[in-house]
Amino acid sequence: MRSLNIGATGMLAQQMNVDTISNNIANMSTVGYKKQRANFQDLMYQNIDRPGATSSDIGTLLPSGLQLGSGVKLSSVSRIHTQGIMDITDNELDIAINGEGFFEIEMPNGDSAYTRAGNFERSDEGTLVTPDGYTLTPEITIPIDATNVEINQNGEVWVKIDGQIEMTNVGQIDLVRFANPSGLEAIGSNLYLETESSGTPTTGTPGDQGFGFVRQGVLETSNVDIVSEITRMITAQRAYEMNSKIISTSDDMLNTINSLR
Repeated sequence: MRSLNIGATGMLAQQMNVDTISNNIANMSTVGYKKQRANFQDLMYQNIDRPGATSSDIGTLLPSGLQLGSGVKLSSVSRIHTQGIMDITDNELDIAINGEGFFEIEMPNGDSAYTRAGNFERSDEGTLVTPDGYTLTPEITIPIDATNVEINQNGEVWVKIDGQIEMTNVGQIDLVRFANPSGLEAIGSNLYLETESSGTPTTGTPGDQGFGFVRQGVLETSNVDIVSEITRMITAQRAYEMNSKIISTSDDMLNTINSLR
């Protein structure tokens, strides 16, 4: 009975759906996290009578035909890059992007990665780095004798050096955009890699056309809506139960056939 396989595909698809929702809920407090959504497609159909086929010798056509489906599959897990809520921290090295764009990060192997998480720290040399110690690109170094750090909305980094009156510009924070940010490959640690689907990166200054601004002392939190995720999880659970009911019903039907004398 094809219904056994159809029910199994539905259960497997909803299991993956719950996995996706669970990952969203687990990262509801992750800085810069972007929620994911499971997308589904129906599987191939068996054409017993194809729509539009000739049904008589006078040329009449089947208006709908007879097609039997074979279930469902998970087609993709897309990432939703909507803006997260801004959390004021008053930490001078916390930076949030208000609008489009990513920070560019240099990986230990020299490749570039990209992130929305702006919880930067100073390395032992004063360079701005991620919590994993990866350097922000372009590199910005805060002098050891700096008593104050100010970052304006256009990404200019100014410091107050002890003993000096005027502020000193020590660097410029750039942002990177992609034509299709959903095509970026997530590698963990709030980092993404460029792929053929994402397109090539475009670098610009915060405030340029198409780029967002940066805000100092603020962090962008996860864009996960916990109420929406719980609602989706309940729906997925009910769908899983209904698909399991298909399998148990099909099994009862097979038992009925098997018991015929």
